Amino acid sequence: MKNQNKLYWWIVSLSIIISGLISCNKKYEGEENSLETIRNANNSVTYTKSSLDSLQAINVITSQKIQDLLDLSTLYTSGNKDTEIDSVIYTQMQAHFMTRDSNNLKPLLKEMDSLKVRFAKVNNLQTTKSVIQKDTLDFANFDVEYYDKKRTYITTVNRKAQYMLKASPVKFQKEFKFYFNNFYKTESDSTKTTKPANN
Repeated sequence: MKNQNKLYWWIVSLSIIISGLISCNKKYEGEENSLETIRNANNSVTYTKSSLDSLQAINVITSQKIQDLLDLSTLYTSGNKDTEIDSVIYTQMQAHFMTRDSNNLKPLLKEMDSLKVRFAKVNNLQTTKSVIQKDTLDFANFDVEYYDKKRTYITTVNRKAQYMLKASPVKFQKEFKFYFNNFYKTESDSTKTTKPANN
């Protein structure tokens, strides 16, 4: 009986160690952020009312905008922050916000710098609405997986952003443009896990 318990204990221990090693070796499998990212992530696209007719469509657009901002941020933090291209990247990051204020980006850039993030991936996005007095506020709750320059998994954090779809008439048609009001509101954010999120 003692031998069976020891054998069982060793098998369980070995299984836990192996699964721990596998989860620690998760690698980023997305594309390399490049100048192509800068060209495509400029927040100049407008959306017709019919393209925003479902929650699924809004989730896809919101997820893409968050990913664009994260990709630009990883490019910015991996550079010197004092070159002409860094200035272009920073301007494009600010274009994702209704008001162009450097405080909009500070929490995001500070976190990426401190963790030495080179790649980021959005997961588990959910959008919600909140009515305060007569205003309807749109929020996105999401997880962000962080990876280093070797594409090795660092951590997953849970974040929240407030966004709006602002009417932007184009050729006499009512279209909407996506902007963030707040991004990475730290008082409600948390580090969710130190293990990879399951997809």
